[in-house]
Amino acid sequence: MSPAQQAPRRAQGDRRPRPTSARRVAFDVLRAVQVDDAYANLLLPTRIRRAGLSARDAAFATELTYGSIRMLGRYDAIVGVASGRRVDNIESDVLDVMRLGVHQLLGMRTPTHAAVSATVELAREVGARRATGFVNAVLRKVAAKTDDEWDALVTEGRSGDALLATRWSHPSWVVAALRDALAAERSRDELAALLAADNVAPRVQLVALPGLATDEDIRTATDGPVATDGDVTGTDDVTGTDDVTGTDDVTGTDDVTGTDDVTGTDDVTGTDDRAGVGDATGAAPPVRIPGADAGPVSPVGIRGTAGDPARVPGVAAGRLRVQDEGSQLAALALTRSSAVRPGERWLDMCAGPGGKAALLAAEAVQGGATLVANELVPARAGLVRKALATVAGDDTVTVVEGDGRRFGKPGDEPFDRILLDAPCTGLGALRRRPEARWRKQPEDVPELAALQAELLDAAVRALAPGGTLAYVTCSPHLAETRGQVDALLARHGDVLEQLDTAGVVRSVAARDPQVADGPTVQLWPHRTGTDAMFVALFRRRA
Repeated sequence: MSPAQQAPRRAQGDRRPRPTSARRVAFDVLRAVQVDDAYANLLLPTRIRRAGLSARDAAFATELTYGSIRMLGRYDAIVGVASGRRVDNIESDVLDVMRLGVHQLLGMRTPTHAAVSATVELAREVGARRATGFVNAVLRKVAAKTDDEWDALVTEGRSGDALLATRWSHPSWVVAALRDALAAERSRDELAALLAADNVAPRVQLVALPGLATDEDIRTATDGPVATDGDVTGTDDVTGTDDVTGTDDVTGTDDVTGTDDVTGTDDVTGTDDRAGVGDATGAAPPVRIPGADAGPVSPVGIRGTAGDPARVPGVAAGRLRVQDEGSQLAALALTRSSAVRPGERWLDMCAGPGGKAALLAAEAVQGGATLVANELVPARAGLVRKALATVAGDDTVTVVEGDGRRFGKPGDEPFDRILLDAPCTGLGALRRRPEARWRKQPEDVPELAALQAELLDAAVRALAPGGTLAYVTCSPHLAETRGQVDALLARHGDVLEQLDTAGVVRSVAARDPQVADGPTVQLWPHRTGTDAMFVALFRRRA
């Protein structure tokens, strides 16, 4: 190499800060997730912008961060075997460094020498110089075996849910809950496919708001390379919690569901494909999910978004929004279950952060209805107002703040259509909330189920005779879905009748949504490339 080609050396005593690397960004976010209960989907875009990463490095940091968090359970098992130590006896910052190294070795295309040396350097950079020899030794042991060989080692002696939990990096209780939900549809044999789909980065999906989006908007949105979840820098609208009883603010707790945010179909940068080479970002070869490569399942959905959706003209103008197609179908099941009569009153009980409310508002304008969008948390109510500002005027939409359980008091004017997108465990959106699987606990379910029941009771009280109620969650957990439906009918079966939700969703969908027959609908990421949304429709007897 000639002197002109050599990288410039820092002058002795030069104290200018070194540029932040993609690996350092990933480490900082992973540490914040572990230590501060941060949310990767909120923090990572900020850290990427602050570091000034190139598009290629940003993609690398995104896959490294999300992949390491998704596969944390599996990688901890591998580190435990390779190190001969229990991972809870390894210092937490050192363990996080090694998690990133293992993902580069087993989940990305990173060459062994680069993954090991860069990770050892990262350990030194973050103050874990004492452990560089340990990190080097463990990662070299990891690199000496294939992913399939490690799978055999870490699952040896395990069976049933324990084996699947280790192989697919899900807590055992989540595996059991998903198994039960599939078994309710006689689809238990799809469990491994569902767990694999949870570990694949979703593509971005958009909604073309009816009456606002143009053909040109849709054309320009799909004219270019496909964007993944990690490409979104400013359009992610899951920024808080939909808990109508809490005080969670807009910067932190998106764990109890907001189902309107940034997702899509599942075939990008999968960590479960154990052979071959990956793409230019270092990601492993894509895992193909049936239905992911097909056209949109929502009649107003867009797949194959080009680049960062924030830079798509239709998105910038508010005519297109980032929204999972499962969320779109849930909203449309309510608005298109029957013909809209001008003058109808609609209610979105838990509207924050505003994704479904925007679609409801667009539909309301088309049908001559009005919409009340309710949100408890003031900051999230502000997001709802922002989401609706370019969709409909004050004569169509009203945003109110308060507990959703207050509706339906004597003397209140009833509503003709009510959407209850209830707080839930969010187990149906694990693809793009990588830390959620490790934070939720089985003891969270009863508390959420009690809240869901109280909100459902309020919705029934607020529903006009002949009106329609849509109960929606982004969780397939039976206690939050079919269990709630059965309990609701036991309490209010004298005034409520169930509608053929499967028939409605099929009639609304742009293609076969692959749902089971019956009065409720459960969507699945491994079938249609959507979040695992649950929808149940009811009508109040006239």
